[in-house]
Amino acid sequence: MRRRDLIKAAAGAAAFAVLKSPAAAQSAWPQKDRIIKVIVPWPPGAANDMLGRLFAERLQHKFGVNAVVENRAGSAGLVGTKAVIQSDPDGYTFLASAFNTAVMPLVLKSADFNPETDLEVIARTAVAPLVCIVSASRPEKTLAEVLVSAKADPKKWNFAISSPGSAGHLATIEFMRRTGVNFDTVPYRGTQPALTDLMGGSVQLLIDPSFALLPAAQDGTKARALGIATKERSVLAPEVPTMAEAGLPGYEFNSWYGIWAPKGLPPEIAAKVNSLMQDTMRDTAIASKIRATLLEPVAESIGDSKAFIRSEIVRAGDLLKSVNFQPS
Repeated sequence: MRRRDLIKAAAGAAAFAVLKSPAAAQSAWPQKDRIIKVIVPWPPGAANDMLGRLFAERLQHKFGVNAVVENRAGSAGLVGTKAVIQSDPDGYTFLASAFNTAVMPLVLKSADFNPETDLEVIARTAVAPLVCIVSASRPEKTLAEVLVSAKADPKKWNFAISSPGSAGHLATIEFMRRTGVNFDTVPYRGTQPALTDLMGGSVQLLIDPSFALLPAAQDGTKARALGIATKERSVLAPEVPTMAEAGLPGYEFNSWYGIWAPKGLPPEIAAKVNSLMQDTMRDTAIASKIRATLLEPVAESIGDSKAFIRSEIVRAGDLLKSVNFQPS
């Protein structure tokens, strides 16, 4: 074979290799004949589920592919989370979950994974500011009045905890640290039973996400909102003072939601999905619908999401250690 023919053959082989390379395959994502699975590790109907379905709809709208939601509930979110961790990092499996994904190994003995090394952060999607409410069976109407009463007779007060290791639990630990009042705590299996007991007067205080508590405190007949744990008054409840305004400066807490993928997802795919979710959360019509559910949309880069989640893991670990919390 002549030298010129050898060069042409080598060039053709190189071009074929490029076409078959992982980078070239990644550029073709998503393939129209493949289904993208969005795994929600909770039952249908909750905020996780709603945001997961929005994510699937936007994937279909943007890329013209079939995206389906799979609810894989069990073990406080662990079943669905492990399913994603064990999936191929090819852009066809995502996790739509929440705060608990980041702190799960701090709370559950069976959560034998590291959220920072076994999952790929794609984007935070929304936050639910935490609200502190008091039972309407108590006469106190402000946080200052509650603290005066609780310091005078702490045995008449207790804090409901919707679930161990939840954002509300961590916020309650920080509340007691900042106020210096060591309230008795009553653990529950979920927000609804805790809220029911608070409205009935058997527990007095509860901190949990705004979407779960604000409707119950709307008319003040069964519960009253003492403060919302945001830096500034929230558009979700502008009439509720911030916790700083109520007397606890710097007290900020929220539950949040996000999208993850199996570790090793190609950066090009992660960037495409993050861009899609930023555009989604900046869409005024979509943002308005999300706020109607008492969530606040978030649009931020992968780097900002990673940094925020890292800070949440550190804060959660420090707070749980401060009360000698042991995973169960």
